[in-house]
Amino acid sequence: MKVLKLIHLLGIVFFTNVCFAQENQLTTQLKVKELISKKAEYHRITGGEADGFRIKIHFGVDRNVASAVRSKFSAKYSDINAIEDYQQPNFVVVVGDFKTKLEAFEWLKKIQSDFPNAFIVKSKIRL
Repeated sequence: MKVLKLIHLLGIVFFTNVCFAQENQLTTQLKVKELISKKAEYHRITGGEADGFRIKIHFGVDRNVASAVRSKFSAKYSDINAIEDYQQPNFVVVVGDFKTKLEAFEWLKKIQSDFPNAFIVKSKIRL
C-alpha cells in the first residue's frame, strides 16, 4: 500500500514538473519572439544606426585632398570602411564603425604610422 502511494505521489510530482517545464518553454519562446520584434522595430526607427566611435583621419577645405586620403586609406586597409563627408566648411574622412572606444583605439594605433594626425570621434555607426 505504501509503495502504491509512493508511486502515485511520484507520478503526480513528475507530471506537474513536465507541465510546468512545457509552460516555461512556451513562455520563453514567446518572450524571445517579442524581443526579436522589438529589436527589428528599433532598427527600423533608428535606420540601423547606433552610438559608437570612428577615427577621423583627415579634415580640410580641399575636396580632392580628402578623396586622395580616402583612396590611400582604402588601398592600404581594405577591411575597414572609409567615409568621406562634408561638414561645413571642411571635407572630412572618417573610418570604421566601432561599438566601443577600445576597439577604435586599437585601430588608431594600427593606422597612426600612416595617418599621424588621426583621432577618435563619437559618431553614429552602422550596425
